[in-house]
Amino acid sequence: MPYGAIMYRVKPGHEDEIAKIFENFNRVDTADLRSDDGQQTGRILGTGLFIKDDVMVRVIHYEGDLAAVGKHMATQPGVHAAEARLAPYLQEERDTSSPRAFGEYFRNASMRSLLQLDVETLETKA
Repeated sequence: MPYGAIMYRVKPGHEDEIAKIFENFNRVDTADLRSDDGQQTGRILGTGLFIKDDVMVRVIHYEGDLAAVGKHMATQPGVHAAEARLAPYLQEERDTSSPRAFGEYFRNASMRSLLQLDVETLETKA
């Protein structure tokens, strides 16, 4: 089950203000990822958010396709509310107001995966 990472460049010195934005984060309405015809195509298994100085990273553990995760997140009201509150702390403005704009941002902010290991990988080497 893969992991994805989304990077945010934030203004340094605002870690506490940014942390407050996510204290009462409104989670997604469902972890299930669905195609346009309603078929389940994957799941969001978990997320984590990390910040240091001018970099914030959201780590996403998922099943399926990372593009489907972005498409799903683009429709979530809690995500849009957090994005609006986060905007003053970003180094560069970005448009996440529509699903299309959010999808473009999600693709551009996705980090390249260099290595992903899990217990199954370890067990196959034994």
